[in-house]
Amino acid sequence: MTVLRIGSTGSEVEALQLALKRAGFLSSAPDGIFGPKTFGALTAFQRANGIRADGVAGPVTWKTAENFLTGYVTHTAAKGDTYYKLAEKYNTTVRAIKTANPSVDPLNIAIGSKLIVPLGFDLVPTDISYSYMLVEQLVRGLTARYPFVARGSIGRTVMGKEQFLLTIGSGNKQVFYNGAFHANEWITTPVLMKFIEEYAYQYSVGGAIGGVRASDLYSEASISIVPMVNPDAVDLVTGALKSGTYYARAKGYADNYPDVPFPSGWKANIAGVDLNLQFPAMWEKAKEMKFADGWTTPAPREFVGTAPLTQPEAVNVYNYTLSNDFSLILAYHTQGSIIYWKFADYEPPRSREIGDILSSVSGYPLELTPPQQSYAGYKDWFIQNYNLPGYTVECGAGVNPLPVSQFDQIYSANVGILVMAAIEA
Repeated sequence: MTVLRIGSTGSEVEALQLALKRAGFLSSAPDGIFGPKTFGALTAFQRANGIRADGVAGPVTWKTAENFLTGYVTHTAAKGDTYYKLAEKYNTTVRAIKTANPSVDPLNIAIGSKLIVPLGFDLVPTDISYSYMLVEQLVRGLTARYPFVARGSIGRTVMGKEQFLLTIGSGNKQVFYNGAFHANEWITTPVLMKFIEEYAYQYSVGGAIGGVRASDLYSEASISIVPMVNPDAVDLVTGALKSGTYYARAKGYADNYPDVPFPSGWKANIAGVDLNLQFPAMWEKAKEMKFADGWTTPAPREFVGTAPLTQPEAVNVYNYTLSNDFSLILAYHTQGSIIYWKFADYEPPRSREIGDILSSVSGYPLELTPPQQSYAGYKDWFIQNYNLPGYTVECGAGVNPLPVSQFDQIYSANVGILVMAAIEA
């Protein structure tokens, strides 16, 4: 994790502020600016935890603060411990502890055993900018709180970051959802992660999500989710990456395209290749169109690369799809509040019918992809390769990156899509 101090800015500062707020040391909302209030909160946190109170978030401080990002602690059971006592101590619930420790008999807790104790707050934040570091912590937290959510990885990025995979459900229907193909569309990551958290919670308490019993959804479908396809460049957009070789190289690419604001206009991966123009679905047509528009070299957006599947992030998605038997995919993007459903002349069976259902539960119209966006995308390749339903969901409205103030509205519109896509697959 990055060492942060007075004057630091960006999404990792927001994560630190979130941890301090959850720990009870910061009253104001995270703003991504490490100023006097954050300094004061951090030094108080450090003193309370026996850390040198220097106001610098280094490795020791981050290690102590990470419980408030992962949302759980590991408790070593002592004589007399009960779930009720632990729930009181950690301000949580007995049910949450039972869910996190399915193999433990709560009436016979072995002294010295390690218990996962979820802390008493919702895990996935919906009011801060995201970074790779935050996603890594949330993945750890979700799979600790809800051990029936499986954690994996589909591969690594240009910079070596993991493309995390979360899977939930035991049904025969297999579906695949992904977000943040485009870096400045990172708000799709918390949409997907909040869905996993809400779904897992409702399943654990016997509740419903999107109007469907969570247990029915769980038994009907297996949902695989890669919440952040493009973490290197998300870090660039949200300010977690602001120096070093990769930053300098990206800045050089951006300087060749001065009409695109930097870094907020960045969609591509960190190598300047648009990942949603990397798939073998009339890629040559996409190249012809983008080159005609002037996108001929690595750029913040629209550069198709030198050939299909040259970038590891796209290759990993491609290979992961080939290695599974998905009956439907959702690719999450922003903006437009629209669902795109066809590719060229392909119209897979039931794709229009399912699309109409997704439209009805979201209020997003079902439309054909505009010509300038019609080739070499992941949804395009999936439809072409499998003749099965695939959808690009363009959520929200405005200029990317969309503000987090839109999150509640976006999530409300999309939770039905995420549920019904799996039910109808």
